[in-house]
Amino acid sequence: MRVVIAEDQALLREGLRSLFEDAGHEVPAALESAERLLATVRGHRPDLVVVDIRMPPTFTDEGARAARQIKDAHPEMGVLVLSQHIETQYAVDLVSLGGFGYLLKGRVLRVADFLEAAQRVANGGSALDPRVVATLVSGGARHRLGQLSEREREVLELMAEGLTNSAIATRLFLSERTVEAHVRNVMTKLDVAHGEDAHRRVLAVLAHLRAMHTQY
Repeated sequence: MRVVIAEDQALLREGLRSLFEDAGHEVPAALESAERLLATVRGHRPDLVVVDIRMPPTFTDEGARAARQIKDAHPEMGVLVLSQHIETQYAVDLVSLGGFGYLLKGRVLRVADFLEAAQRVANGGSALDPRVVATLVSGGARHRLGQLSEREREVLELMAEGLTNSAIATRLFLSERTVEAHVRNVMTKLDVAHGEDAHRRVLAVLAHLRAMHTQY
């Protein structure tokens, strides 16, 4: 895949470039600010844009705004936002667009998981950092989430990260049939629609978690 990177920290920017190139991907541009990002995206038409959520000059939400603009202009393009800290408002709002990921920068060190998430986003799927998902889950722990078993909560978190049943089975060392049963139980107990499409499933779970997080 073709990847455009926007990251102001030179070490991380070049590290990301090397990581993608070593995995056989093409990186036609790696920028230090979001100012030229939209023009660069139009020129290179990448499969994936990786952008820091806080960029010069104000280091507030330049990356988040750029991500929204890219998705508005190129809905088919994958956008993966990186953040130093958990900021759930950006994660939940933007993931509804599809082909979107939100990961904490520390996840880059887990190279295989990071590249898997990046490819999933480039293919139109979703990827949320486990710590972001855990924050949302803990926000509603006193409500319907209290009905879930420990294993069901593990499955829920991986569902919300954007993993398929097959990927969850691999991660938890379970059979796919067992994961399917856990997923059915989770969706039933949370009273959310159960769909086969991975992204729609993520949206259903996140909509429920966001409501619970706001409530509590």
